[in-house]
Amino acid sequence: MLEIRDVPIPEPRAGEVRIRVIATTAHVGDARIRRADPFAARLKYGLLRPHPGLILGLELAGVVDAVGGGVSTFAPGDEVMAFCGFDLGGNAEYRCLSVAGGNAEKSGAVVRKPGSFGFDEAAALPTGAVTALKNLQKARLGAGQSILINGASGSLGTYAIQLAKHLGAEVTAVCSGRNRELVEGLGADAVIDYTTQDFTRLGPRFDVVYDAVGLSTPRTSRGLLRPGGTLVRNRGLGRITHENVADVAALADEGVLRPVIDRVLPLDDVAEAHRYVDTARKRGSVVLTL
Repeated sequence: MLEIRDVPIPEPRAGEVRIRVIATTAHVGDARIRRADPFAARLKYGLLRPHPGLILGLELAGVVDAVGGGVSTFAPGDEVMAFCGFDLGGNAEYRCLSVAGGNAEKSGAVVRKPGSFGFDEAAALPTGAVTALKNLQKARLGAGQSILINGASGSLGTYAIQLAKHLGAEVTAVCSGRNRELVEGLGADAVIDYTTQDFTRLGPRFDVVYDAVGLSTPRTSRGLLRPGGTLVRNRGLGRITHENVADVAALADEGVLRPVIDRVLPLDDVAEAHRYVDTARKRGSVVLTL
């Protein structure tokens, strides 16, 4: 169902910038929208098939190409990264987004690219890092606490390890054995290979359990929690805001966050990228370049 098409270059409206996209991602969220998972996604993106003109892409990095009326915070030539909101559109050569702030899920959020990041890295930062950060904030994870992260080698999990260590927590990472070195390099204190050990039988020893992949049941996950512990599962996190995206950009500038990139493919190979994402075997992010 994915194909490359020529469409008109968009013009920025008042309060918007037009970004010439240099890198974007094939995000698991894009793959779920493509599959209409959950079914309610059909209400926004097409009941029987995707709406004509739907362009996937939750996040991007690039260069400001033009500005609309009233925009003074960005100028042509500025290097930026952006969360595109749930109108998507990042898998394209150009994307117009609002710079007004507020509800990023509706209008997107544009921030300056972290200075030490390349465009590939910056494109992989907004969505996964924000989701992981909001989960840990919801759990009120803090110094001296312990957290188990299930799906620790994926996009959300790799960010969650780095953020949890930044907050001073002790991190147990659940992943396959082939990813042990990766998650240890990100700061995990202990690693459980789910292919050889049933982590759900560890008993109540964690203050927070973060199921970053949603594959374990709430019942089994809660069995890992100490009294008063918290389970988070990428739900009920509240709206994504411009400030959330600015926060992860600042953490990246401070050296707290670094994306893990599994593959970099040209946009023309977007279908291959989605096939790989659908295997649920990727480590970190799959980046598409233009």
